[in-house]
Amino acid sequence: MSAFHPESTPTKYQRVFDDLRKEILSGKYKPGQKLPSEADLVKRFGASRITVGRAVRELQERDFVERRAGSGTYVRAVRTGGLSFGLIIPDLGRTEIFEPICQGMADAPQAAEHVLLWGASAAAQPGAPRQEQAWALAQQFITRQVAGIFFAPLDRTEEEDRINHRIIAALDKARIPVVLLDRDFLPYPQRSRHDLVGIDNRRTGFLAASHLIQLGARRLAFLSPAHSPSTVDERRAGYREALFMHGLPLDPRLVLKLEPDDDTALRTLIKSQRPDAFVCANDRTAGRLMQILLASGRLIPEDARVAGIDDVGYASLLPVPLTTMHQPCREIGMAAMSAMLERIARPDMPVRDVLLECPLVVRDSCGGRKA
Repeated sequence: MSAFHPESTPTKYQRVFDDLRKEILSGKYKPGQKLPSEADLVKRFGASRITVGRAVRELQERDFVERRAGSGTYVRAVRTGGLSFGLIIPDLGRTEIFEPICQGMADAPQAAEHVLLWGASAAAQPGAPRQEQAWALAQQFITRQVAGIFFAPLDRTEEEDRINHRIIAALDKARIPVVLLDRDFLPYPQRSRHDLVGIDNRRTGFLAASHLIQLGARRLAFLSPAHSPSTVDERRAGYREALFMHGLPLDPRLVLKLEPDDDTALRTLIKSQRPDAFVCANDRTAGRLMQILLASGRLIPEDARVAGIDDVGYASLLPVPLTTMHQPCREIGMAAMSAMLERIARPDMPVRDVLLECPLVVRDSCGGRKA
C-alpha cells in the first residue's frame, strides 16, 4: 500500500504509481523484467487507460522503467536510495529487547538498499510524555510519506491505548503499511488487521511453566507487573494451559500482579501461600522476586524455583543465574523487515502473525542443573 499526505485523498493515479514503484523497489519486478501491459494494469487497478498511462510515464521520467517501441515497458536498474521506513518504538531504551530488534532490521539482507528513519527527537517537546512523542513521530513520518512503519504499540494505560488507535487510524488513512513489533495494539486475544512479528508468547509461558512442573513444582505461581503489555496476558494464558495439561489446579491466589515499589503483597503471598516455584512475566520481575526471596531467608532453587522470560543481558548475572526463555530479538528484526517488504509487494495478502520460537536457557534458578 502507498503513503500519502493525510490531508489529501489519494488519487487513482497516485495509487497506481506508488504501488508499481514499491513493487519495483521491493524486488517483485527485477531489472530488465517486463511490466504488465497497460491493458492488464487497467484491469488490476480498476483505473482508466489515461490514469495508468500517466503513472507509467512518471515511472519512466524517474528512471524506474524504460519504454521500448513495439515491445513494452521494462524495469531499469534502480539507482535510488530505496524505500524509507519509519520506526515508532516508544519503549526503545526502556527495555532491552527493542535495540537488538532494530539492529536486526538494519542487518537484514533485504535492508541494504533501504533506509530506517529513527525519528527526530524534535518531533515533540523535550521531556514530553512518550505517547505525545509517538504521535508526533507518526505525523512526521506521514508528512515524509515513508513507505512503511514499524510500530511497537504503547500498552499500559487507557491514554496510551487511545494514542495507539489514533496512530493506526492516521497511518491507515495515509495508506502506509504497518508491521507491529512484539505485540498488537488490541487486547489479547483480539487481533488487528496488521502484520505482527514477535514471539509466540502463549507457548513461551507454557514451556516455562512446564519446565518447572517437570522439575517437581506443584504450587506454581505466575508473577507480573500490575501494568503490563498484552504479551503478558498471552504468557499468563500459557501458564494456565501448562497447569491444565499437567493436571494441576489453577489457584487464583497464585496469580499475582505487582504494583510498582509495593513488595508487601508479594511477601504476603510467599508467607501465606508458600509457592514452590514462580514463572515471572519477564526477567526484570524475576530479579525483583529474587531479592525478596533471598531477603526473606528462602533459598533459590531449594525453597523456590524461578524462571523468567526474555533472557536480557543481566539474566546470567543475577544473585542466582536465571533460567529463562531466550527471545531472539535480532531475528525478530530481520523477520520484520522481510514481512514489511512482502506486504509492500503483495498488499492484498492475508494478515499474518510471524511468531518466532523462544528456546529455554537452563541456569541455576530452576534447579534443573542440579537435577
